[in-house]
Amino acid sequence: MTSSPAPGSQPPEPPPGGANSGKPGSPAPTSPAGTAAGGPATAETATGSSSSAGTRTSGPPAASPTPSPAGTARSAASQPVPASGGAFAALENFFALRREIPAWEALCLGLLSLGVCLAVWLLLTSGPGEERIVGPLVLPSPAETLRALPELLFGPVAAPAFDDEPATSPTWSEYWRGLFSPDALVGNLWVSLRRLLLGFGLAAAVGVPLGVLCGCFTRVNAFFTPLAVFGRNIPLAALVGLTFSAFGIGELQKVMFIFLACVAFVLTDTAQSIRQVGEQYVDTAYTLGARGWQVIFKVLVPLALPRVCDSLRLLFGLAFGYIMLAETIRFGNEAGGLGNVINMAMRRGPRENVFLVLLLIPVVALVIDRVLQALQRSLFPHVFGGSGWLHTALTRVLHLGEDLWSSVTRRSGAAPATTVVTATASATPHNPGAQNNDSPSPGSQARQGGRS
Repeated sequence: MTSSPAPGSQPPEPPPGGANSGKPGSPAPTSPAGTAAGGPATAETATGSSSSAGTRTSGPPAASPTPSPAGTARSAASQPVPASGGAFAALENFFALRREIPAWEALCLGLLSLGVCLAVWLLLTSGPGEERIVGPLVLPSPAETLRALPELLFGPVAAPAFDDEPATSPTWSEYWRGLFSPDALVGNLWVSLRRLLLGFGLAAAVGVPLGVLCGCFTRVNAFFTPLAVFGRNIPLAALVGLTFSAFGIGELQKVMFIFLACVAFVLTDTAQSIRQVGEQYVDTAYTLGARGWQVIFKVLVPLALPRVCDSLRLLFGLAFGYIMLAETIRFGNEAGGLGNVINMAMRRGPRENVFLVLLLIPVVALVIDRVLQALQRSLFPHVFGGSGWLHTALTRVLHLGEDLWSSVTRRSGAAPATTVVTATASATPHNPGAQNNDSPSPGSQARQGGRS
């Protein structure tokens, strides 16, 4: 109980520095300027003094939350630059570190990059042949390159006539036949894509299963590591000669060259994706009673599959450049591919065909990459976002197959296999309350028992 002072008596004055002066954690004395300004601290003191008659409460004031330096810097960087900031401040705001930009601005910057390259090309090839910075035999102008497009697109049908021959216009049927002729662009493009799909498909069919085994079993990984290192660092120019000696000069040589050039990268990336799966998912699967093969096919592979598909999409673009080395030799009268078109144009001309093919290859690779990315987003919407229609359809097919297999095993009298939920984005957490008191812990004995 606190005794109140006698009427008319003055309360004792606090010592200099406050009632808690000299004690650890005591607040700093209020400056006269702050008291005269009538800040929030003065108002709170007056309110606290008048809250109870004759009762005085002392203690440190509540500290206001201090923002983190990273949050303060990020919020300051996101603020627009004032008009009076100057050119340096505007430039610093334009090159802000890792700031997101709108889609229209990214598109404009990409078009600006292409426009700069085109302007440099025009500058180097402007004027007559003798007055150019770079001669026409080395770098033709954009107009000269576009004039050679019909001949490359339709083959000899669209070739210009000689001076002593009358100029005749080809019919539509001749244009159509020339479009798919061995010397035309479309036929060579299809041949290159077919070889690329066969070679890279074979590399994926071999490299992905081996990569899964390397990621799951350390002894298998130790066995294949020297071969993978050798395959990723072998000179591709030497590999061309070896494939000629081993597989001849036909289609088999082109396909096997793409296979040997890509299989080591596919194996390494797949093994790395399997190893990046968190160990807690494996522990949860063993706790639920899964066996080794169930952990591989229902936990590790589904969780690593988005990374594997993303790696295959990137490696497919890399394999597109390898096909140029494989098509150095043309076999018979069939289409030799885009690599053969470049080699023939470098040797015999016209030189414009080289630049047309070099401009075509990135466009085709970009279209294929966007198609694969759309399929990837639809197959793994929980990772990359998307509609998920392909994921839904594939899930229904897999569930139908599991139901059919379960019905077959029940009719044959076999014991049903332990059911484990297939992991997609996260594994199902285990409920410890459902266990008995004598049950082993999820992290040690249940895991060892499942692996044994």
